[in-house]
Amino acid sequence: MVGLYVVLAVLGGWLGAQAWQSAHPRQVGEYRGWAELIDDPAPLGQGLRATFEIEGEGFDAWLYGGQRRKLVDAQAGEYVWLEGQRAALTSGAHRAAIRHVVGRFTPSVIGDVIDGSALNRASNRIRRSLRSVAESTMTSDDAALFAGLVIGDDARQRVETIEAFRGAGLSHLTAVSGQNVAFVLAAALPLLRRLRPWWRWAATVGLVAWFMALTRFEPSVLRAGVMAILAATAFVRGAQASPVRLLSLAVIVLVTIDPLLVWSVGFWLSVGATAGVCVVGPWVRVRLPGPDWFRLPLAVTLGAQLGVALPSVLVFHRLPFVSLPANLLAVPVAGFVMLYGLPAGLAAAGLPAVLQELVMLPAAWGTHWVALVAQVGYVIEPAPLWSAACWLITLFAWLTWWRLRGGEARVPI
Repeated sequence: MVGLYVVLAVLGGWLGAQAWQSAHPRQVGEYRGWAELIDDPAPLGQGLRATFEIEGEGFDAWLYGGQRRKLVDAQAGEYVWLEGQRAALTSGAHRAAIRHVVGRFTPSVIGDVIDGSALNRASNRIRRSLRSVAESTMTSDDAALFAGLVIGDDARQRVETIEAFRGAGLSHLTAVSGQNVAFVLAAALPLLRRLRPWWRWAATVGLVAWFMALTRFEPSVLRAGVMAILAATAFVRGAQASPVRLLSLAVIVLVTIDPLLVWSVGFWLSVGATAGVCVVGPWVRVRLPGPDWFRLPLAVTLGAQLGVALPSVLVFHRLPFVSLPANLLAVPVAGFVMLYGLPAGLAAAGLPAVLQELVMLPAAWGTHWVALVAQVGYVIEPAPLWSAACWLITLFAWLTWWRLRGGEARVPI
């Protein structure tokens, strides 16, 4: 076993070195030809950032005016005719490398846009349908949030909305995670249960892979998807695997495939939150007062917050205290939007406008509630020092109560 660890460590170091070596452009200068969009173009101030794969390498382009309008509705997987200049990055190279971007492209011509592969065409049709239905039945802010909750599409969210969700400790809701994957599998469970074991495994893997493609293979959904595939594999083989073991194996697999994930903040938060829920959550649950319906969601929230405490403080310089009540109020409703929103949005796409509004009404109410919780939480969240003091006071009060009770753990029913 020790030898295996040594081999994995050496392999990880070698793969990491290779990954950083590939973070520099092999070719610069003029380019004329087709390039694939490897991410949805994202608004950036008055401009638009588009990321292209050109001859196997990623390049960022910042578009304004007519060029911006040309690609504002384009999506990942589509091909664009380009003419312009490739150059190495002069700043922000480290951050760009994490996204597998090696340089900057300055276009002189943005030409035709054509569809990509069959998988990309199918994914883009679903994303466009959901976005179109949401925009026709909700306010622009709620429609952008709905897309974020259901498929992790946050490209159209305003900066103020993103900041409010971060300030309220709810930004994880707009990043597709294990909860979204679990809801997709739950929705398909009546059909999956009718299949024989190995056919069920194949269908589960295919469904998870399709959902990962639909949500653009974000770090959080990669972690959740690989964990789901590993869990399905263990189940079909008649083995039992603990969540911590599944998480560890998923991290090993993903970091081996893409070593640069170790620098992704989204990956840190996803892994940390999952570890907190799996390890800290059960320990806290049996040591909290109150009925189980109250202790379970509170323990999950506390576990997730403790799991992301270090990266949150290091990167965002805060760990919102208001995230405790905000998550308790928003997460169940956001879960309903995730579970209901995808099938409802697809079903409503072919209906008249009046019926669209009727079908989407529950999702619209749920989305607006989540937005309201985030906005109120952001407003009432104390300054960072006061927030830290609130965390310490709460921890001290809980430890005092626990010690007065004799320090025993309650056995959940």
